[in-house]
Amino acid sequence: MKTKKIYLDYAATTPADPQVVKAMSPYFTNVFGNTASLHGFGAEAKAAVDASRKIIADALKASAREIYFTSSATESNNWALKGIAWANKDKKHIIISSVEHDCVLTSAAWLERQGWQLTLLPVDKNGMVNPADVAKAIRPDTLLVSVMHANNEIGTINPIGEIGKICRERDVYFHTDAAQTFGKLPIDVNRLDIDLLTASAHKLYGSKGAALLYVRTGVRIQPLLHGGGHEGGLRSSTLNVPAIVGFAEATKICLSAMKEENVRLEKLRDKLIAGVLKAIPNAHLNGHPKKRLPNNAHFRFDHIEGEALIMMLDNLGIAASTASACSSPKLQPSHVLLACGLRPQDAHGSLRLSLGRWTTEAEIDRVLEVLPGIVEKLRKISPFK
Repeated sequence: MKTKKIYLDYAATTPADPQVVKAMSPYFTNVFGNTASLHGFGAEAKAAVDASRKIIADALKASAREIYFTSSATESNNWALKGIAWANKDKKHIIISSVEHDCVLTSAAWLERQGWQLTLLPVDKNGMVNPADVAKAIRPDTLLVSVMHANNEIGTINPIGEIGKICRERDVYFHTDAAQTFGKLPIDVNRLDIDLLTASAHKLYGSKGAALLYVRTGVRIQPLLHGGGHEGGLRSSTLNVPAIVGFAEATKICLSAMKEENVRLEKLRDKLIAGVLKAIPNAHLNGHPKKRLPNNAHFRFDHIEGEALIMMLDNLGIAASTASACSSPKLQPSHVLLACGLRPQDAHGSLRLSLGRWTTEAEIDRVLEVLPGIVEKLRKISPFK
């Protein structure tokens, strides 16, 4: 009998919700106009994008004119850092946390090679940024602080409200990568003093190919893409209308069920964490024990190799990961775990299980049934003993 597949990599990407697919469908064949066209087909598509922009802006407590659609969170994060740097060349200092997504780290490193100065903030053993370290790192020439809302690997939620307040008081722009939190946690960009924010549709049951950068009114930023002057002249490229409509529909669905879904996911997550730590000797939880995403469980196991663990789980029909989906093919120890103080050999034995809308308790039970045996088998042949 064929084993039912279990998907526990929702942090990497989510399946599109059937309601989202239904909402997108007309915009492939019936309402297919280019939003920049002056005829009725274009006007109809533009109206759909405008309505979607308003839905997403309301979710962030922002103005619709502050939402700019992009193709991915990677593009948004690149634009946030590079666009701010290019528009404000009188200030040459940028601060980011040491556990940011690769696209933020590499964008900042690229700017450093162009003459900007970079400070990497440390994190504690749980991967959390201390707001006091942000305050200490800010200089008269500091332009931007970028700290992610919650870490995509270990799930730790950062105190971005405190960080945003410090930045606002010091007249420094504050950007947060909220790809893992938009649609999962309430976000009010005004209350949290956020100047720029990144979010992505495929992390919340929308389609790939649509993301956003929120840019607070008055923030000086240069375009990353030049061309026909779309998105108020700040992001040229023909808009992906079906994906944007789907982004808005996915946002509505997530917001309508956020409280109930978080309670459900936290219950499953906590069962998974408790079960793994009880059943497997020398197993450890990575990330903050309480201040973590409701759907994230991240472990490390002494004396095993994480990639082998992923492959053995996959052979049993269970999809999981060791780290960010964007960096996992590199087979390098996670920079996030190293920043938390782990040794490379310890960081290699990691496992991320991320839950989602269609995760069931039976699936958690199945993982708890097979994982201890896999770990025991790998330890018997481990070169890390």
